[in-house]
Amino acid sequence: MRQIILDTETTGLSWEKGNRIVEIGCIELINRRPTGRTYQKYLNPGRDMEPGAAEVTGLTLDFLADKPRFEDVVQEFLEFIAGSELVIHNAEFDVGFLNYELGLLGPAFGRIDRHAGVLDTLKMARELYPGQRNSLDALCKRLGVDNKHRQLHGALLDAELLTDVYLAMTSGQTGFGFEEALPSADMAATEVVLAVTASAFILHATPHELEIHQSRIQKIADKSGKEFWSN
Repeated sequence: MRQIILDTETTGLSWEKGNRIVEIGCIELINRRPTGRTYQKYLNPGRDMEPGAAEVTGLTLDFLADKPRFEDVVQEFLEFIAGSELVIHNAEFDVGFLNYELGLLGPAFGRIDRHAGVLDTLKMARELYPGQRNSLDALCKRLGVDNKHRQLHGALLDAELLTDVYLAMTSGQTGFGFEEALPSADMAATEVVLAVTASAFILHATPHELEIHQSRIQKIADKSGKEFWSN
């Protein structure tokens, strides 16, 4: 499965007020593993930065003056994300801006959902941690992701943090064994792990843990209308 962790920085909080994207940052995952491929561009927005945006990003119009405009990079950006699932924290914000930018170029490029799917990690976090703060910084703290180097907001930096947060939040989702065979080096590592764990003791769930598990399974079943394994 190909996923793209994506973040944007903008001139302000609302595309409805004509604010524009000033940075795009993307990190590619294949089967939950970073491939090393990234996509990052600073963009000339052709308009002023709102004071709050300039403060949190540290970006200035002088710095952005010689950068490409969105229309100059749209083709390569869409090619990078094509057919993937975009993993975005507060996707409504970023997708709204991306659709606005695409709309300014006319109907030829369509909307983002024409090019890629979208997974919102903010919605995921709210389901996992109801009633708690679920900003990216809050999730970093909760999940043990080091963000001390994050003094300013940056699209690629935030995408890197979100990669760690997303993988931590979904660490239990390891699939059902239908993935393609591992390369020989990975198979060798797997055999070592199996050899080590073969003699390990089994830690059984407590009755209280089983009760919590069963309750969670029932909530998922009720919400989806489908039956799930309970053990």
